[in-house]
Amino acid sequence: MTETVAVVDYGMGNLHSAGKALEKMAADGQRIVITGDPDVVRGADRVVFPGVGAIRDCIRVITETGLDRAILDAIDAYKPVLGICVGMQAMMDFSEENDGVDCLGVFSGRVQFFGEQFGETGQRLKVPHMGWNQVQQTVDHPVWDGIDDNSRFYFVHSYCATGLPEEELAGRCEYGLTFAAAVAKHNVFAVQFHPEKSADAGLRLLANFLRWQP
Repeated sequence: MTETVAVVDYGMGNLHSAGKALEKMAADGQRIVITGDPDVVRGADRVVFPGVGAIRDCIRVITETGLDRAILDAIDAYKPVLGICVGMQAMMDFSEENDGVDCLGVFSGRVQFFGEQFGETGQRLKVPHMGWNQVQQTVDHPVWDGIDDNSRFYFVHSYCATGLPEEELAGRCEYGLTFAAAVAKHNVFAVQFHPEKSADAGLRLLANFLRWQP
């Protein structure tokens, strides 16, 4: 039996690396489809919602194309959904980026700019937060299976999600402040980092998602 995994393409960013990583980790019978068609997203067995760029553009495009409703319909149908980077931020209630943007409201967090953050030496931290950083797992979740706590993942972002209730938090990271590196709620798991760029730990996370049965 073939299972379709839809990777949401809203026309911003190169999805080649995410698609290739998912194809590499896909189980027998799983088909990875990169698509901007809401009906394909809605009809898929699993959905991956990656994102890059400005959150206002992301929300505008997915709203205009109906991809927002397709993603929410997939969530409501209890299909496994994975958000990545801006895809995770778009699932929060609100983002401060671009003078404020209402997001999809899947999670209760708020996205904020890192701002004037300082490291342990008192030096101002560079923004964007770019490179490898440790993620502390805060919940025992199937998508973390086989991944050591405090494993390092690859980040590229200037905004971060904070203020989530503990029951929605799946992983924390520190960069001047503590922010949500991963969130989980029912059939949705989302990460701020890029698993497709995070070597063995990232590939294992993708494999776990592709086999996850919430």
